[in-house]
Amino acid sequence: MLCDVSVLITGGAGYIGAHIVRLLRERGDDVVVVDDLSSGDPARLGDTPLVTFDLAAADAVDRLRATIERYSVESIIHLAARKQVGESVAHPAMYFRDNIGSLANVVEACALAGVTRLVYSSSAAVYGIPSGAPVTEDAATEPINPYGETKLVGEWLVRDAAPAHGLRSVTLRYFNVAGAGWDDLGDPNVQNLVTIAIDRTVRGLAPVVFGDSFDTPDGTGVRDYVHVMDLAEAHLASLDALDALGAAGGPADATVYNVGTGQGASVREVLASLAGASGEAFDPIVDPPRPGDPPSVVADASRIAADLGWRSSRTLDEMVVSAWRAHEWRSRTPA
Repeated sequence: MLCDVSVLITGGAGYIGAHIVRLLRERGDDVVVVDDLSSGDPARLGDTPLVTFDLAAADAVDRLRATIERYSVESIIHLAARKQVGESVAHPAMYFRDNIGSLANVVEACALAGVTRLVYSSSAAVYGIPSGAPVTEDAATEPINPYGETKLVGEWLVRDAAPAHGLRSVTLRYFNVAGAGWDDLGDPNVQNLVTIAIDRTVRGLAPVVFGDSFDTPDGTGVRDYVHVMDLAEAHLASLDALDALGAAGGPADATVYNVGTGQGASVREVLASLAGASGEAFDPIVDPPRPGDPPSVVADASRIAADLGWRSSRTLDEMVVSAWRAHEWRSRTPA
C-alpha cells in the first residue's frame, strides 16, 4: 500500500538514526528505514516501516529504487556506514567497499528514481589533526585514518552528484556525539569517551585519561561534544532547508556544515560531569597520550547557524546525565 511522501533514512535503526526517526515521526512526517541491522536495533523504530538489506550489495540499487517508489520517497538521510577508527585501520578495503559503495548506490538510486534531496552524514574526522581551533568548514581536510578518508571521499561524491543528477544536498560533519533524547535510545556502543567512562565506572574501574600535559587549561584533551538530540534537530533543519530550496526552484548544490557546539570540554571536565551524574567518586588513571591526538578540536558552527538557524542548546551535563540515565534504563530492561 502506498503512503504519503516519505523521508527514507539509511541506518535509521542505529543510535543517531533512531533519534532522527522519532523526531520526524513526532512532528508528523512519514518515514521509512533501510538498515541491514548489523549494528541497529529494530526495537528502536516502533511501527516505522523497516526494509532490511545491505546497501553495499550488488542488488542494492534495484532494492533501494523499489523502496523509494513504494513509499513515495522525496528525501533521503544517509547515515548507514561503518565508523570505528581502529577497525578501519585494520580493514581499510572493507571500509571503502561498504562506506563508499553504499553511498554510491544511494546516489545512483536517487538519480534513477528522481530523488533530489539528500542529507549526508559525514564526520569531523575529515579534518584529521586540525592546526587551530575553532575549526571552520574551510579548514584543510587531511584525514589520518581510512574511516575519515571514506567520509571525505563520500563528500566528494555527493558534491559531484549535484551537477550530474540535479541533487540538492547538505553534508553534516559531526563532532563528538553523546547523550540520549530518550532512555531507550541511548548509545549501546562503548566507543567514545562518555560511554567508555560509564562502562568502566559501572565495572568498578577508574576511567583513563590519555595525556595530561597538553596545552589546554587543565592539560587534558579538549573536544566539542554535541548532544544527540541537537544533532538530530540539525538533520531536520537540513531537510527543511532542502525542501524550501526545492519548492523555490533553487539550483542543485552541495553545502557542508559543521555540527558542534562551538565550545570545548576537556577530558577531566567530562569525567567530573560523570562523577556528578553517577554519584561515584573515582580518581582517573593517567596514561601517556595516544599518537596523533591533537590538544583541542572544537567546531566553528557559525555557518549552520547563519544559513539554517540551527544552534545547539543542550549542555555537557545534560549529555552526560542523559547517557547515564540511558545506561541505567538498559541495565533494568531485560534483553
